[in-house]
Amino acid sequence: MANLDTSSPSISSSSFEMVEAIEIYEPVIPHWFYQSIHDGRESWLPFSKQDSDTLEEAFCSGCNPQGFVIPTCGSRYDVFLGSRKRRAVYWDEAESEVQRCTWFYKGDKDNKYVPYPEDFSQVLEDAYMMAMTRNEWKKKLESPFRDIIILHNPKLMVHYQPTGTPDEWGATPSEQGRPRTVKRGVENTSAHIPCGETSHIDHLVFMVHGIGPACDLQFRSIIQCVNDFRFASLRLLRGHFKKALDQDLIGRVEFLPVDWHSALHADATGVDNDIKRITLPSISILRHFTNETLLDLFFYNSPTYCQTIVDTVCGEMNRLYQLFKQRNPAFKGHVSVTGHSLGSLIMFDLLTNQHDSTPNNPVQTKAQGASPLEKKQALDDVLQELGLTEFLTVFEQEKIDLDALVLCSEQDLVDLGIPLGPRRKIIQYIKHRGGLQGITSVSELKQPPFASGSTLNVVNYECFDVGIGQVSVTYPQLNFSPEIFFALGSPIGMFLTVRGLKRIDPKYQFPTCKRFFNIYHPFDPVAYRIEPIVLRELEFEPMLIPHHKGRKRMHLELKEGLSRMGTDILGSLRTAWQTFTRPAPPSLPHPIEEAADQCVSDLPLTSEATEPEASAPVKEDPLHIDVGMLNGGQRFDYVLQEKPIESFNEYLFALQSHLCYWTSEDTALLFLKEIYQTIGVSMDQPLQ
Repeated sequence: MANLDTSSPSISSSSFEMVEAIEIYEPVIPHWFYQSIHDGRESWLPFSKQDSDTLEEAFCSGCNPQGFVIPTCGSRYDVFLGSRKRRAVYWDEAESEVQRCTWFYKGDKDNKYVPYPEDFSQVLEDAYMMAMTRNEWKKKLESPFRDIIILHNPKLMVHYQPTGTPDEWGATPSEQGRPRTVKRGVENTSAHIPCGETSHIDHLVFMVHGIGPACDLQFRSIIQCVNDFRFASLRLLRGHFKKALDQDLIGRVEFLPVDWHSALHADATGVDNDIKRITLPSISILRHFTNETLLDLFFYNSPTYCQTIVDTVCGEMNRLYQLFKQRNPAFKGHVSVTGHSLGSLIMFDLLTNQHDSTPNNPVQTKAQGASPLEKKQALDDVLQELGLTEFLTVFEQEKIDLDALVLCSEQDLVDLGIPLGPRRKIIQYIKHRGGLQGITSVSELKQPPFASGSTLNVVNYECFDVGIGQVSVTYPQLNFSPEIFFALGSPIGMFLTVRGLKRIDPKYQFPTCKRFFNIYHPFDPVAYRIEPIVLRELEFEPMLIPHHKGRKRMHLELKEGLSRMGTDILGSLRTAWQTFTRPAPPSLPHPIEEAADQCVSDLPLTSEATEPEASAPVKEDPLHIDVGMLNGGQRFDYVLQEKPIESFNEYLFALQSHLCYWTSEDTALLFLKEIYQTIGVSMDQPLQ
């Protein structure tokens, strides 16, 4: 006992305390953020690690930051490093603040961490470094906004907001109010740092919105909704195309919004002021909604504003395409287009009136100042089509070209000595192929792909002359040929029907677009099918879009299983009932010698043996139904699977169903599947 060293425990304890107290200072790792303002609420969002590293590298390069313009967010935004501003490249958007962030404090409303200003963050970092190296804590600092920050220890740092001068009890502002947590470094804030986007772009998709300035129930713009769709596609790429990504076979798909509503309702047209002057003052909220959204439907049926809409949509896509090519000179992929609601109808009409410029299909344009030789050749082609080439000399002697021929009356043809038969062909040709002035090639005179029910009332949909209720406008031309046209929640089928069109020629396809998909939710009140307009003879269901996780949704499988079970039970009961109630077959007479000598196969079949085969309906595989060439010979009506909660009340979710496509992962996966099939890349596992 006398030899027991009683000082050992105290020395050991002190040693451990010193070891715990001594910590090595390491500089904080900064991360770059940008400010976002939505519905009047400010929030700070982090750049991806890839973008943040690029910005930090430029910041630390030692060069003048005023000369740095850094593309970020998939090259959709440029960051001006000197002014700390972030500006959109492809669309109009208010510029946002950019900041190099190292210190954060917890906000009041959403409990998200808010970064301190860069200069004050440096003050906090210097104080933290001094406290770490000297092991002197409980430092108190005052921010430019008179906030008090106290550094108790490396794991406990608090922020107090000032509440005024010290009260009568002598309490200081730092001792009043609820303290906020202070964090050093973004890794301690639990902020979600998005994954970076590769610069390798495989495909470009333009997305055209429908009526109104808002695209979903949250009243978000087309820009925000397309961003959601883009992020969903990036997640699905990593989940369903992982093998191709790991092998660097693919990069990503870029989605860009096309806004035409703001151009139509801008001050340049003055339509908003004119509508406002005649709007009644009652039920102002409802009338404002009508003026902002539903009037777009009437504008599209107005010859003045329909021209404005198609010019805006086409011009905006051409501008975006040119700008995209400038910023991505290595891009060698294709382009597709998407239209939602009325936007799909705009794109349908626009694509229908494009001119194919491939070598096998010369550009079909209206002749403006065409040479007489071109007009002579066009007239020659027309007469050859009608089998009247022997009368070409007669027209040449009278200097009648194709334009003059259209203006000729029957009496004029009589005066030229044209016989009755050829004369009736020419008159019938002019009557049913109206609008021939200025046509330079017989390819424009082909049988129209869309025809009304009567064979005597042929509608030339491409020329929009008469008979379909569509206003006559001059359709501009796109600077690219779309690979695929996706229609979301589309009223195309309804508009074609009310325009007087009964059937689409199965051989018809867009002049410059190879594929077409009509995607809709089963409860969408605006969506209509199009396949029945092509194939009127059969009743068949649309193609069901698989769930992005595979198979059908559980409630649909349960419903299908119960239906199949009920059918099997009813079929078994019906068979049993027929067996019990069928009368006994009459006794057959003994066969005669001749019949007995015959082979069984030579005997005639009874009517009972042939009846089941004759009455059995032949069901055609829905996958192989021929619905024409609008989608390259494949099916193009695709329906989404409703969610379990939506199946309880179809009417309750009708409006939501029309706006669900922007966040639908099933729709985004269908986009990716069809887009990457064009370059020979398939999903890791096909969905069932």
